[in-house]
Amino acid sequence: MVPFSCRSILAGLASCFTKFKQTLFIVVWRTLLRYDLFIMNPDSPFISSALRTIEIESRAILELLNRIDADFVKACEIILANEGRVVVIGMGKSGHIGKKIAATLASTGTTAMYVHPAEASHGDIGMITTHDVVLAISNSGTTEEILSLLPALKRKGIPLVSLTGDKQSELAKAASANLDAKVNEEACPLGLAPTSSTTAALVLGDALAMALLEARGFTRDDFAISHPGGNLGRRLLIKVRDVMHSGDAIPKVMSGTSLPIALLEMSSKGFGLTTIIGESGNLLGVFSDGDLRRTIDSGKNIQEITIDEVMSPSFKYINANALAAEAAMIMQESNVYVLIVKSDSQPVEGMLKMHDLLQSNVI
Repeated sequence: MVPFSCRSILAGLASCFTKFKQTLFIVVWRTLLRYDLFIMNPDSPFISSALRTIEIESRAILELLNRIDADFVKACEIILANEGRVVVIGMGKSGHIGKKIAATLASTGTTAMYVHPAEASHGDIGMITTHDVVLAISNSGTTEEILSLLPALKRKGIPLVSLTGDKQSELAKAASANLDAKVNEEACPLGLAPTSSTTAALVLGDALAMALLEARGFTRDDFAISHPGGNLGRRLLIKVRDVMHSGDAIPKVMSGTSLPIALLEMSSKGFGLTTIIGESGNLLGVFSDGDLRRTIDSGKNIQEITIDEVMSPSFKYINANALAAEAAMIMQESNVYVLIVKSDSQPVEGMLKMHDLLQSNVI
């Protein structure tokens, strides 16, 4: 076992190395970016201002790495232990950040809502139940509208988690756990407009949401239920069986069928291939337009051969319950435009074309 003193030294070196990597990343990134922008527009004050803002806010984010501590763990445990919602409150810019954090929590498995603290003090606090947890956001930790709610929250026995830039503030001390979002400077050259502080609060809120997501075992299917609309919803909800062709639309011929008859089946169904079915109903293979070209190039007499002689025993397929987006990925990676749809009970349950995915806006 490594002696304690050595372990301490190693831990210190590891910490220093981590900080060195962070600093090195910023220096390299800043140098390369400044060079590119200087070449494009060497005299622009807009570029100088934008770079300074990004640099300051980047440092503020990196400094959060050292703030993920026991209080962060406790905040997660408090939220997971409660049966109700996370009620986010915040004034001004913190309120805007709070709305985003509440939305992120709600879409990733943690029921959440935003309540305006001023409205809460005039009756809306009744929306907060004893099963809920309050996440109060205030950079100063002294926002009057939030502090005025603390006695009522305490009387109702509602757990409080704070997200502040001052862990010695009244709000932070009143909370069961405080998420430390302190920044050394705002990106605003006047030092007035919340910039770095709101960015840090937003990132810390995302970190909280993702930690809770993983703790709950939240899955892609769970995410899809919360996002039924738009392209994201289609990609996560539409399954292969929803867009595939089935029944008589599937091109199929029996083993032993002559090639000319198989070609007629291919032409009538419009998939550019046909499936070949064995006597027991099993799928033996497929015959495609590409197989036809190769057969002609080989010099064989297509009038005299059976489909079994020229079919391809290997083919790309997908399960009917798979996501349509997964089918699109297989098609793209394999450079094919048609997939056989199989299931445990049916060797050929359907057929799926790239065009079907385009029509359903999956891709």
